[in-house]
Amino acid sequence: MAGATSVAVITWVTRLAGLLALVSVLVPAGRRTLRGHVAAWLELPHEATVGAATVALVTGVLLMLLATGLKRRKRRAWQLAVAAAALLTVSHLGLRHTLGAGLVSLALLVALIATRRYFIALPDPVTGRWRAIRVFLQLTVAGVAINFALLSVAPVDAGVGDRLAQSTLALIGVSGPVVFPALWLEDLSAAVGLLFGIGAVLLAAYFLLRSAEPAPELTDEEVERLRGLLGERDSLGYFALRRDKFVVFSKSGKAAVTYRVIAGVALCSADPLGDPEAWPGAIEEYLDVCRRYAWTPATMGCSELGATVWARFGLEVLEIGDEAVVDTDTFTLEGRVMRGVRQAVSRTKRAGYTARIRKAEDLPAAELDELRALAATWRGTDTERGFSMALGRMGDPGSVLVTAEHDGQVRGLLQFVPWGEKGLSLDVMRRDRTADNGVNELMISELLLTTPAQHVSLNFAAFRAVLEQGQRIGAGPVARLSARTLRFFSRWIQIETLYRFNAKFQPRWVPRYLAYPAARDLPRVGVAVFEAEGLGGRPSGLLRALQRV
Repeated sequence: MAGATSVAVITWVTRLAGLLALVSVLVPAGRRTLRGHVAAWLELPHEATVGAATVALVTGVLLMLLATGLKRRKRRAWQLAVAAAALLTVSHLGLRHTLGAGLVSLALLVALIATRRYFIALPDPVTGRWRAIRVFLQLTVAGVAINFALLSVAPVDAGVGDRLAQSTLALIGVSGPVVFPALWLEDLSAAVGLLFGIGAVLLAAYFLLRSAEPAPELTDEEVERLRGLLGERDSLGYFALRRDKFVVFSKSGKAAVTYRVIAGVALCSADPLGDPEAWPGAIEEYLDVCRRYAWTPATMGCSELGATVWARFGLEVLEIGDEAVVDTDTFTLEGRVMRGVRQAVSRTKRAGYTARIRKAEDLPAAELDELRALAATWRGTDTERGFSMALGRMGDPGSVLVTAEHDGQVRGLLQFVPWGEKGLSLDVMRRDRTADNGVNELMISELLLTTPAQHVSLNFAAFRAVLEQGQRIGAGPVARLSARTLRFFSRWIQIETLYRFNAKFQPRWVPRYLAYPAARDLPRVGVAVFEAEGLGGRPSGLLRALQRV
């Protein structure tokens, strides 16, 4: 507890020191001359004062960036913060500024050294060290080269050595040996140098401190071990076999947790695999990895039992929706409540559609490749959506493919993955946009009526309870507003649409939960969840640009 308090205090003092440094440079009202104090005693030249101001400006921004790394107890962030606080303290001597900013940076330096034992988190497995060095060198060399070229074409009387020295010193805001014939030319050279100098430091710091996102890939051996842990209990268990995940096993090997790292969040999905009595061992291993790399632990789509176990480890739990599960032994198209589905099925059959249900291993390779191509064409988005209820590939042994065909052409496609020996879970649902309405109802109802599986899991309905409560007679203003808000966002992420589609088949609703450390972590966890599910998150263009740097 003391460690957490100390880290929180250090984080805020770091932000304060950075803010004061920026104010001391950028806001004249925040300045007070110290010429009669330290600055006069040292008799600092004007160039040194300008250089110190530049250092303070860059270091102030850097400290505000480092605060996030310190909050996550990153050892590298602590090392950089110590260096930045020391540099900032020294630079204030040359600024002739208020004593307050210098005293805060000095206090921060002392506090960082005193609390060094709390900052133990390792760099992420994919480190940005070499990329940071490369970016720093690229920007500094570019700044020097551009300034050198500018001085080479400008009407200045200076040799190659003087022009090179001027271009290099401009990176830190210090005047060089070149005498400029016009003030605007000197200002332009200084601006170019400072732009590249500050950019080099800050971008290098970003790559050193950013939460790297290692590209995970389960090995064949790990996949086989996970298959051995699959059981009948969790309908989402098979999705743990996605290849783009890491896995940690309990020491006994009887349970495992799979996860992906996104935006500093080690995001799990569904429940741990294996024996529920061994789940705590796997969760402990997973949380140990999170502590080691200062990742935020979170899991989405876990069951009530899974949420209970996660809560024992101090995580908060939030119900985020319900999974629609249909028991096939009671499913029928008869009755008034099934009238809508029955009419949709009859209409598509009259139009000439038929449904075929086959196991993936029974399909010829050429046909399976054709179905994969159709599914990609019908996807409608550049990225594959889904994480907690999507496998990310088609044709796994044991999966079931349902196709809707019309005049010999495939117009709709469903893939179900195994849920133990007695169930199936919907993975892919695609159709040709020009196909008649009712194609999905035809494929699902045919499967439910003919499959030997006892239980079939359909789509997940996010915030189903909120939508239902907001529509009830006598619902309060908060419930109505919440439901109205969800319907508004349904224009983009199909919240209400999926709920209403699932409800057609009269399923039983199985609640699913999100587990996260604390309310302050929800924004970061939310970004990771949306990005993992392909619903949004960080702009894809920005991510691609940073990956190419």
